[in-house]
Amino acid sequence: MQVNVAGIVPESIVDGPGFRYAVFVQGCPHGCPGCHNPETHSFEGGTPMALEELFQQFQRNPMLKGITLSGGEPFCQAEALARLAEMVHGAGKDVVTYTGYTFEELSVSQGSHITALLRETDLLVDGPYLEAQRNIDLLFRGSENQRLIDVKRSLAAGRAVLWEQQ
Repeated sequence: MQVNVAGIVPESIVDGPGFRYAVFVQGCPHGCPGCHNPETHSFEGGTPMALEELFQQFQRNPMLKGITLSGGEPFCQAEALARLAEMVHGAGKDVVTYTGYTFEELSVSQGSHITALLRETDLLVDGPYLEAQRNIDLLFRGSENQRLIDVKRSLAAGRAVLWEQQ
């Protein structure tokens, strides 16, 4: 199984809590004006990478707290990324996923792969980037409407539960 990758940051401290391996996927339907990664919008291009290769690269650094899935839109490649997230969890690490969708939209999705990726996500940064609500002082996100969602607690509660920094 492969992921179409726009880029990788092997050691990031801005894409979620702790030292992270950040994978930016290619392709996004949202096209948010002012997006930080507009080169990831097209579904053309990118580099197909095998899940095993991504996971092996991730495992090379024992200092990593986890992996971050960003983009582009990770939920457009939900099947492969859910499997990658499963592998990361199997290694005892965590998963942060950025999305232009809201938790509410994803949680009612009829797509089994979308549900699988959501369930394999620990921290979800949700919502489209809104240029009018830009705020560079926010933790791990770019606009005021975006939320940091504790997915496990949210799924158990049946509603979005905000993440509390630990």
